[in-house]
Amino acid sequence: MSYEFAAIARKASVDGTITADEVLALRQSGWADGRMDQEEAEIIFATQRAIDAPGTEWTDFFVEAIQNFVLNGSDPKGFASAEESQWLIGEIEKDGRVCSMTELELLVRIIERAQNVAETLKTYTLGVLEKEVLEGHGPTRDGGKLDDSRVTETEAKLIRRVIFGSGGDRPAAVSKREAEMLFRVKDASRGADNAPDFKRLFVQGVGNYLMGFASASGQISRERRMELDKFVADNSSSVGGFIGRMAKSAPTAFGVVFGKRDAPSREEQAAEDAEVTGIEQEWLDAQIAANGEVDEYDQALLEFIAEETGEA
Repeated sequence: MSYEFAAIARKASVDGTITADEVLALRQSGWADGRMDQEEAEIIFATQRAIDAPGTEWTDFFVEAIQNFVLNGSDPKGFASAEESQWLIGEIEKDGRVCSMTELELLVRIIERAQNVAETLKTYTLGVLEKEVLEGHGPTRDGGKLDDSRVTETEAKLIRRVIFGSGGDRPAAVSKREAEMLFRVKDASRGADNAPDFKRLFVQGVGNYLMGFASASGQISRERRMELDKFVADNSSSVGGFIGRMAKSAPTAFGVVFGKRDAPSREEQAAEDAEVTGIEQEWLDAQIAANGEVDEYDQALLEFIAEETGEA
């Protein structure tokens, strides 16, 4: 860490403000070696907590810098380990507040762009997002607003980014707990002037959980990625010889070893997932019954399911 980086951050912490020129200087000195280390990341967090009214330049730098540290600070790149996730949660919670709007954007961006993150961070992010949507208020970095009496367009976009994020429960698909979160937000904001996009998101999100296709291999753990990288990096004759002998003696063996032989096609899997099973129907009935009525969101969802399954 350079002296200039520490001096700028210290001054901002004392003043409670930081200028666009100072942010630019932080960028230039903080990433001089192309990396962000933990000491620098912790200084950035301390500065974030000290700034009274962060501007767009600071917010963008903060989100970019911490995201870079969490996802690219260790190998394999693009993953947040359990240790990195716990560090991030600890830094966010240090000031005793649930989450500032800048930190909320950071969490959403990490889930949105990561290949995968630790379960603790997925759980934490979903919990913070739900709480901010239901209880938060004030402006966000992109000019939108949080409102504790309704679901705004900005809040609907934040939810969409998380539940369909590559680092979420199911990459590009919605999980059971994410669908249940959508039901809770819907029930809590019943009768409010919610943004139209929230109804679309509710129908699309719950419908995706019930009928959407999600490849089991679409997301792998950090540990599995490390194993695969180690295998690929192993140029020893034993690995090469094994692959060569296998291909020469049994050309079809790869399909057996890697589970591809006689496996259902992608189209067959998608068709199977598109059916609402008895267990899923029981889950759906229980979610709808939770508020004691079939409201307009539930009705829109039921109509969507009927149309998609050909029962309309």
